[in-house]
Amino acid sequence: MHTRRDFMAVSAAFGAVMLAGPTLAGESRGGTFTGKSNHVTSGQVKLVTKGGKTYVELQSDFEFDGAPDPKVALGRDGYDPATLLGKLGRNSGAQSYEVPAGMNIDGVNEVWIWCEKFNVPLGVATLN
Repeated sequence: MHTRRDFMAVSAAFGAVMLAGPTLAGESRGGTFTGKSNHVTSGQVKLVTKGGKTYVELQSDFEFDGAPDPKVALGRDGYDPATLLGKLGRNSGAQSYEVPAGMNIDGVNEVWIWCEKFNVPLGVATLN
């Protein structure tokens, strides 16, 4: 027969495994933008998992000098067109972009601001 002590030991072990999992609520990685292609892009960004969903969150200090057709995307040691999240909402301030549920973000280590019209980078942040 199992005792309360057995239950508590199993619960504690299970909780430790759950806390170590990759989709821990509130998990985040962040970085700082640097400009590319003679554009000024600055500010902080976070890749955040909460409520079972992942978001790219440009922080309140985000600034971009503007260009035609800027998009937000992810990358793995370089821009990946398969990870386009959508049009940049505005050139400054806090913004959030949901990563689609089926998008593979394993190994993602960058957030890009990308000009799709001219196929050039406008800014990149390496995530840590």
